[in-house]
Amino acid sequence: MLDRALIKAVSGGLQWIATALIHKGVKADMVSWAGFLIGMAAVPLIITQNYHWALVCIGLNRLADGLDGTIARLTKPTDRGAFLDISLDFLFYSAIPLGFALAAPEKNALAATVLIYSFVGTGCTFLAFAVMAAKRGLTSTRYPHKGFYYLGGLTEATETILVFVLMCLFPDWFPILAYGFAGLCAITIFTRIVAGCYNFSDKE
Repeated sequence: MLDRALIKAVSGGLQWIATALIHKGVKADMVSWAGFLIGMAAVPLIITQNYHWALVCIGLNRLADGLDGTIARLTKPTDRGAFLDISLDFLFYSAIPLGFALAAPEKNALAATVLIYSFVGTGCTFLAFAVMAAKRGLTSTRYPHKGFYYLGGLTEATETILVFVLMCLFPDWFPILAYGFAGLCAITIFTRIVAGCYNFSDKE
């Protein structure tokens, strides 16, 4: 829901940093992998309850996520880059609640399981819509810079990261935040299924 507004707000700064990195010979895929590895470093930090350092890793991961796409657009976007972008993002998103589950299994495990399941729902409906949109030659007017059809929803990347930030700042609230966000994800899943059924119906 907030992704489009955030992209507009930070695009100028990202382009400046991306241009400097391009001049240093940095490629988009390099940034994607570096950002993923930094983001995954948040998991052991969460497990050991170093939440503020985990928050730093999450922030750097999101910076890299914005930079890799910007570098690609300033050079040459590739299908491999789009594939890496979505694949590594989904792996990162599920890893954060896993870290909280391992940090305090007796308190967080069930809530983390529900949240990860909701991520599966938002992810599969997102990708299924993108596959069928590509098959029909549809393009996104809201996110034309994406390498695939980017179907929005109530819970997009920005909302997910905001919840992760709250979890790191208030780790004792993890179950409440996880269940609450899973509920919002359920709404996103429902609206995407409705959108898919409407857009891909075989109309005469």
